[in-house]
Amino acid sequence: MNKGSNTNLLGLELQELTRLAEETDEPSYRASQLFHALYAERADSIDDVSTLPKDFRSRLRSEGFTLRLPEIAKQFVSVDGTVRYLIKLSDGETVETVWMPEGDEGESGDGSEAGSADNARGWSRATICISSQVGCAVNCQFCLTALLGVKRNLTAGEIVGQVIVVLREQNVSPPQDRVNLVFMGMGEPFLNFENFIKAVRLLAKGVGIPEARMTVSTAGIVPRIYDLGEATVRPKLAISLNAPNNELRTQLMPINKKWDLDHLMTAAREFPLRNREKLTFEYVLLRNTNDSAQHARELTELVRGMKVKINLIALNPGPGVVFQTPTDESVTAFQRILMEAGVPAFIRRPRGRDIYAACGQLKRTLEVST
Repeated sequence: MNKGSNTNLLGLELQELTRLAEETDEPSYRASQLFHALYAERADSIDDVSTLPKDFRSRLRSEGFTLRLPEIAKQFVSVDGTVRYLIKLSDGETVETVWMPEGDEGESGDGSEAGSADNARGWSRATICISSQVGCAVNCQFCLTALLGVKRNLTAGEIVGQVIVVLREQNVSPPQDRVNLVFMGMGEPFLNFENFIKAVRLLAKGVGIPEARMTVSTAGIVPRIYDLGEATVRPKLAISLNAPNNELRTQLMPINKKWDLDHLMTAAREFPLRNREKLTFEYVLLRNTNDSAQHARELTELVRGMKVKINLIALNPGPGVVFQTPTDESVTAFQRILMEAGVPAFIRRPRGRDIYAACGQLKRTLEVST
């Protein structure tokens, strides 16, 4: 561990903290205390870690260690309860994180006392949508985030920090509270794989959100799909598909030039699913582009024999995106073709569309539609 390096403790795993304790002549259990304070107790600063002796805390500061959480610079609240947070990082860059409460007081939840308590405050479960990069390099033609380009990767601490500040803002404490995480915010997680997968481990082992409640979405970075399959702690996998053939997918998603559907579907079919796990394909429907009955029939053939589900997402519009949202009738017709062919297909209800918080709308927008 480099001393005097202004190292943020947030983002360090238990073994790294254990090495730090050993290098400062502290017993190894100090690492567990620090790990718990950072991730479960969500400490604000080194001074807040009262379980550590004062001289150890002082030594950490003097040797250049810090504890820095991202800041909530601004927030926007949707009519449906969704909250879009503009998160400011230590270098002044910003990303977006979205809080989506689900359920209501009339919902029974999981039948437990905890579920009843959740219902009393108006939701039985919630999902946090996390960013992994400042911007995105994948350049999907229907996505507002693509218009930003990419500035840099987030560190593991910055990825975890988004979750921590939102949990604190919402006064939520997993695992007692039912929280899901989706790595579907700004950026392509698999182009920041090491930091992303480290963050997953910290969120599971430290913050207390089970890996079974996490999902990562990729535009199709094939080598990293194989890497994810080998990870000891990993989220469920969702693949952003959006077209059933190479010609159309290349038009919509230039990444298809590097890893085409043949390679992508081979990786998907070889992905090691756990018991009762399904692979998810996301399909953004664009009016008169990829939403015809023929496209639906091609899609059923593409996934035939696979243990999958399809999430259908009607395009969420935004300035700079040339495509249009399909009609409700065409979305329903597309779903019907898949279901009749035995492919589970679900229409994903847009959340936070009025505040630019819905899928494909994250662009660090400072205004909202009226």
